[in-house]
Amino acid sequence: MKNSIITICLFITAFGYGQKETPKDSISTKLKEVMVSSQNKIFTNKNGNIKVDVANSIYNSTPSTLGLLAKMPNIQVSTDKESITVIGKGNPLIYIDNQKVGINDLNSLAVDAIKSIEIINNPSSKYEASGRVVILIARKLSKKEGFETTLSEIASFKKYFNNYLGINSTLKKNKFEFKANFDYNQVKIWESNGNNFTIPSNDIILNYLVKAVTKRPQFIFGGGAFYKINEEDYFSLNFSRTSQKDIFDIKTQTYNQQQSTINEVNTFNANDEKRSFSNGFLNYNHKIKSIDGILFSGFQYSKFNQEIASVISNNYNNTGFELSQNRNQKIYIAVFSGRFDFEKEFKNKTKLEFGALYLRANSNTNFFVQNESPISIINSDYNYKEKNSAVYSQFSGSIKKINYSFGLRAENTIVKGKYQSEKALLIDKNYTNLFPKATVEIPIDSTNTINLNYSKSISRPNFSSTSQVSAYINPYFVWSNNINLDPTITDEVALSYQYKEKSVKVSYNKISNPVYYGSSYDSAQNILTLKNTNFEKETGFNLEFTVPFKYKFWTVTNTLNFALSKIEDSQAVVNEAKPYLYCYSNHSFKLPKEIEVSLTGWGLTKQQQGIFERSALFTMDFAISKTLFKHFDCAISYNDIFKQMKFNENFTINTISAKGIYYTDSNLVSVSVKYSFGKIKNPEFKEKNIDENSSRIR
Repeated sequence: MKNSIITICLFITAFGYGQKETPKDSISTKLKEVMVSSQNKIFTNKNGNIKVDVANSIYNSTPSTLGLLAKMPNIQVSTDKESITVIGKGNPLIYIDNQKVGINDLNSLAVDAIKSIEIINNPSSKYEASGRVVILIARKLSKKEGFETTLSEIASFKKYFNNYLGINSTLKKNKFEFKANFDYNQVKIWESNGNNFTIPSNDIILNYLVKAVTKRPQFIFGGGAFYKINEEDYFSLNFSRTSQKDIFDIKTQTYNQQQSTINEVNTFNANDEKRSFSNGFLNYNHKIKSIDGILFSGFQYSKFNQEIASVISNNYNNTGFELSQNRNQKIYIAVFSGRFDFEKEFKNKTKLEFGALYLRANSNTNFFVQNESPISIINSDYNYKEKNSAVYSQFSGSIKKINYSFGLRAENTIVKGKYQSEKALLIDKNYTNLFPKATVEIPIDSTNTINLNYSKSISRPNFSSTSQVSAYINPYFVWSNNINLDPTITDEVALSYQYKEKSVKVSYNKISNPVYYGSSYDSAQNILTLKNTNFEKETGFNLEFTVPFKYKFWTVTNTLNFALSKIEDSQAVVNEAKPYLYCYSNHSFKLPKEIEVSLTGWGLTKQQQGIFERSALFTMDFAISKTLFKHFDCAISYNDIFKQMKFNENFTINTISAKGIYYTDSNLVSVSVKYSFGKIKNPEFKEKNIDENSSRIR
């Protein structure tokens, strides 16, 4: 299956509607309630932007939001569930309604609260400059008045049993609306990876295989209040918090050969970790009637804490385990930001938008290690500060039938980083960048459209990756963050053509300072380090087809993406780049008696991207759902049916050759039951994010 992709999936939601004629001479009857239903499309495609109806589909039974995103076309969730990428686009911006969020926020969002997910491939200048692509999550709002509560219970079976229990409530009275949620998850995660390293210049061979099992009790809660001042003005306040305790043992088997000396080492790394994330924001929206414009202003504060205590023992050549070191690491991140946005639409349907953002971030990490043999202590504190100021303007409208949008964003960033024990700054950067964006849409007729887009964007490292936190794997090898990471700049131009809901898109991008894993060897300490590294450049072409179709009760959405990407660096061995294919297919059947069956599959052929060579991937998911007694939604899901979610990655950097294999615990069977009671009418709850960098807090 390495070089062939067969993907099949299922998806359709249908609502019937009826109308009964009344004879002219009949007696009139007062109706208590009239319900009008219409047929909804699960997937819609416009100019390559795909929107998925989650609320009215079997996707609503997915155990977690990250698991839901992993089922979307072009979206890839990393094996450690710490990052998201979009095929051909890199890391996306993620918004919940108007709120910019990150991984921590997604972990605290219940799938039952999601209405739809839209993948926006050409975001405007209104979004931050790192927005090559935006994943926009819209939360569903009931139209019933009063009080509504949803209880959910999801039991999932991977290598270990996982349980997700949640409650979401909404209360609306007059101009006030309140929301609250609480989730308690008992999660047990299995992870494994291995690498074969060779360092010819030092005559070293290093092979390892690591396995880890994490026990994670997780509490998620949040609340919000919305007050509608009048038809145009509103005020909102929102808070959310996630706290978890991770207890995980990392077991590693290592073979190390240095010249003629050979050691076989078993490493036992017992870890106790506490992690918490809090996010709160305050928004005010006001319509300025004198100029008929809308002004938004708000403030946001986010805080992240992580503490890891590790006790590490090694067993050399079966001589018995001996304590090697005690390691304690702490990281604290705080981000405050404020912004305003103004928009005005003129009589000729042109629209002017402009705004400004100010952000201040502070990150502190403490790294403490006590080595046992020989006895030594390493203790360091590192402080990272960043200030970001941005202004943007966006002008859109139409000339005859041609629609256009032009925007420009300017961002100034000041970064300072230093060790507490040092007087001089280790990091001292002050840079300003301009980010233009342009879109032209040319309708040929009612069913044919041509789009041309250009954008320049930036991707800054998340705040945790610019810390000194590292993970001990064995006596010779560590995974580490990189405090010296630079931002990545991307220029992209794209041309697309759409016929009805079918589309084809071709794009070219040029990237400077792309970030991928790289390796280095310290001969003085005899330590090999794997960490995120800036490479010199990356170029890529993408040819993407989106082809949906429908036949009676069967709906299909297919995405094909032919990609050619080349990553280059003077310190690495750069091989020939070859095209590869990403394929996504989603099929759904709406069966009698309100039964829905779904089968989703996606795959990647072998990837040769200059420096990196990655093996093929293929996975297929199955689900069936049914509504019982109107209030009970029941579903059974089976993910990664053929247990194919493992991949290899090979590269040679700094004369170090690596052949890695990564396993995932994605083979899953889950049973979901949801019960809703109460009614809410005409909710007005709205949110808008202030901190455009919250995705960097992890």
